[in-house]
Amino acid sequence: MSISLNDKIPNNVDLSSNRKLQKALLAWQPNFIDWWMDMGPEGFQQDQIYLRTAVSVEKGGWAHFEYVKMPEYRWGIFLSPHQKNRTIPFGDNIGTPVWDKVPGDLRKELRRIIVTQGDTEPASVEQQRLLGRCAPSLYDLRNLFQVNVEEGRHLWAMVYLLHQYFGRDGREEAEDMLARRSGDADSPRILDAFNKPIDDWLSFFCFTMFTDRDGKYQLGALAESGFDPLARSTQFMLTEEAHHLFVGERGLQRVVRRTAQLMNEVPSGDVVKVGGIPLPIIQKYINEWYSASLDLFGGEDSSNAASYFASGLKGRFKESSSRKWTDHVALEGVYEHHVPNSTGGLTTEEIPMRRAMNLVLRDSYTADCERALSRWNRELENAGLTERLYLPSDRFNRDMGVFSGFGYTPQGEYMDWEAFQAKKSQWLPTDDDRNYVQSCMVPVYEVGKMASWIAPPKKGINSQALDFEYVKFH
Repeated sequence: MSISLNDKIPNNVDLSSNRKLQKALLAWQPNFIDWWMDMGPEGFQQDQIYLRTAVSVEKGGWAHFEYVKMPEYRWGIFLSPHQKNRTIPFGDNIGTPVWDKVPGDLRKELRRIIVTQGDTEPASVEQQRLLGRCAPSLYDLRNLFQVNVEEGRHLWAMVYLLHQYFGRDGREEAEDMLARRSGDADSPRILDAFNKPIDDWLSFFCFTMFTDRDGKYQLGALAESGFDPLARSTQFMLTEEAHHLFVGERGLQRVVRRTAQLMNEVPSGDVVKVGGIPLPIIQKYINEWYSASLDLFGGEDSSNAASYFASGLKGRFKESSSRKWTDHVALEGVYEHHVPNSTGGLTTEEIPMRRAMNLVLRDSYTADCERALSRWNRELENAGLTERLYLPSDRFNRDMGVFSGFGYTPQGEYMDWEAFQAKKSQWLPTDDDRNYVQSCMVPVYEVGKMASWIAPPKKGINSQALDFEYVKFH
């Protein structure tokens, strides 16, 4: 594919041939830069960061590493290569050619999908904007900024779709994405998890592990879309998203590894005495962020999910490539799920497959999270410890779906609401827990050094040494 890297808006969509669209995006660009300077990483905008940027969209050649100031990062519009003769792989329109234009009867639904996805991208940058002040190493500081600039580019991907295919409505939606603010009382971000504060690196690792992993599955489902520009946009976004998940999963693994080391070094096992993060606090953070991320999948029985699948807008994760899915119409079959009765007991319910698409996607996500938990627990096992981390029950601490408003322990045992409220400090981070974690967040900016509460990575980024100068301060 032809890619224009030196244009004011780098792109591979032949933007120069569409003067009207180019003019609209060039008018939006200064507002984006203003937003980035106001709400992006605070205090590091003039530093040279060792970042990867897109130079191609083909496999094996899309990323190039170099030092760059973040405001000069190569944001732009990149779609995966066009697949000739691609057809819609699922739903009522299966086998028919994909759409290059928005079908009139699906305009509202498509815009809603794109706006919701797009709104998460700047939200996460806003949530993380102060974390550079307390980075545990230059390696981690660089990874934070890589996540941030790529979330900015993912915003560009969705804004391009809005401008190109939705006219005035799309332009207004694009402007609104820069007007909302994470956690703002009057104009918050659309999804609750993206209004949660991220004040420490344990929260950041949990966010990139659990909440960004929800993004992986949502993007994977949209990468199957019959609306080809959306599918090609999200396919490329997934190549960048993989690093975000790596940052979270391996970051938490390094915290667990260091805690295990300290537990063996301190006679009492009390890692607080030496500035480590105790396993019970790590577990509380897991409980909080995993349960909040489950809410992002929506209701277990969803007419919207059924409609999106039927019309060909949003499939299952790897709908067209995984052997797991053989029936791509999904008019038959059910998905079993437990639902609570009035006393908190459980009843098995059969949900028609199309209406269960949120739950299908969520269960794939949970299996992926379990794989990461197994990796972390091997760290504890290798250290000779008996303690283990776990994922809480999908009934625990829910604000969305059939278990919303019910009291359940992390093990899935029912309790009345008042009892749950009285005991939830045992399972979710308290102010004291957060204050202790915050006290550990002392910045380490010396090349090759690492904060005492986290283990070093096994290897550097792009095969660099661990003492590589990932950030050059101006």
